[in-house]
Amino acid sequence: MEPKDQPLTVALRIRPLNDAELEEGATVIAHKMGDQMVVLMDPDEDPEDPLRTQRSREKTFIFDTVFDQQASQEDVYLATTQHLVEGVISGYNATVFAYGPSGTGKTHTMLGMDAEPGIYLRTLSDLFQAIEETRGHADCSVSISYLEIYNEVIRDLLNPASGFLDLREDARGTIQIAGITEVSTSNAQEIMQLLTKGNRQRTQEPTATNKTSSRSHAVLQVTVRQRSRGTDLAEEVHVGRLFMVDLAGSERASQTQNRGKRMKEGAHINRSLLALGNCINALSEKGGSRAQYVNFRDSKLTRLLKDALGGNSRTVMVAHISPASTHFEESRTTLLYAYRAKNIKTRVKRNLLNVSYRIAQYTHVISDLRGEIERLKSKLEQQEKEKRREPGVRGAQGRAGHTAGATSLGRPGRPAPLGPP
Repeated sequence: MEPKDQPLTVALRIRPLNDAELEEGATVIAHKMGDQMVVLMDPDEDPEDPLRTQRSREKTFIFDTVFDQQASQEDVYLATTQHLVEGVISGYNATVFAYGPSGTGKTHTMLGMDAEPGIYLRTLSDLFQAIEETRGHADCSVSISYLEIYNEVIRDLLNPASGFLDLREDARGTIQIAGITEVSTSNAQEIMQLLTKGNRQRTQEPTATNKTSSRSHAVLQVTVRQRSRGTDLAEEVHVGRLFMVDLAGSERASQTQNRGKRMKEGAHINRSLLALGNCINALSEKGGSRAQYVNFRDSKLTRLLKDALGGNSRTVMVAHISPASTHFEESRTTLLYAYRAKNIKTRVKRNLLNVSYRIAQYTHVISDLRGEIERLKSKLEQQEKEKRREPGVRGAQGRAGHTAGATSLGRPGRPAPLGPP
């Protein structure tokens, strides 16, 4: 299939007000209107002020899907991620990432809880169920890796003792993590146990906005290899990769009340998210035009998400905001970036790996050799037939010659042949 451009799918999730916001007397300023529209109201706006009637900061945004406080984890999964599973098995890349300020529920959407599992578990369960349905005509293998980017260094969450890892780019332009642990498995629950264990290794610290604030970006990569069962020497293997990314939240020091180490962490988080925002801006200005330069090298996060944002991947962005009036600026910025991301287009193509390439190269040679063998066999059979016929022919010739000689000598009235005197 020819590569085709696909726009990013952008969804918005508005979480409920939390206890701290209710104690502060915060009001709801983000309102869902229909299935795709959200209205963000300015809490400081005075409707009676005649000087600001034409400068209202009330904004309306339209996304592919909008979820309010009543939306369940299943609702979010079905609308954003379920349709990606079949494509991953068929050899397409896909990316789902949660974006938004700190404390807006990104980790809840991606990881969830035992009673309400998030996108991770639901996607993996459907993935393995779909693989089971292809067992009759194809062989599939699944491997996963789980890492975090903390203060611009990469750590393996499945093997924290491995130290800091390097980000590298191969000759085909694919980003690779040198030394990352890949675990092969065939069970969604086993993967969730690994993720839960890895998530305990993830860097989390309490802040004023979130008691379990993620201080790093977590990336789960699932690789599916599907190989059809058959005798075709040129058979192809489909390799699909699914990235599920739980980003750290952007934050203001005045909101989180961070000091010292926490403030430095926040600076690194904001730096990588600023690089992500710059990439979104550059890609969206011309609809993701590849003629325009996009600086993915400003951060390891953007280098890792290069294909997700402007390359070969079906991508879903789930933006998160708080509806509280105390978080108006953060919500407005998030909505602006998410709205711009709708203009980004990625060029999606199937990943085909010809593992039998060397054999396939010589398919015609093998065919010629088989034809030569058949010709030699027929030639040998012809020679055998001639050998079997040859003694009978010689005997018949001998008998015919003997009879002719006797007849010529014993026939009366015929002179004998003249000989020498």
